[in-house]
Amino acid sequence: MVRTFTAAVHQEDDWYVARCLELDVASQGESVDEALVNLREAVEAYLEEVAQPTIEATPLVTSFQVGKAA
Repeated sequence: MVRTFTAAVHQEDDWYVARCLELDVASQGESVDEALVNLREAVEAYLEEVAQPTIEATPLVTSFQVGKAA
């Protein structure tokens, strides 16, 4: 069965950190692509190891604006 998950990626110093929003799984890499490949592998390993994983509903991901602070 193929399942689609959502990843959030941000940069920390020289690394990119990728986090799966539906699972408590994260990984990192030296590029966005590498971080996502590593996250995919980490999620696959997690799903193989955990008998009944808790998979949260995909959260609503959006953006918003904030005015300049005084």
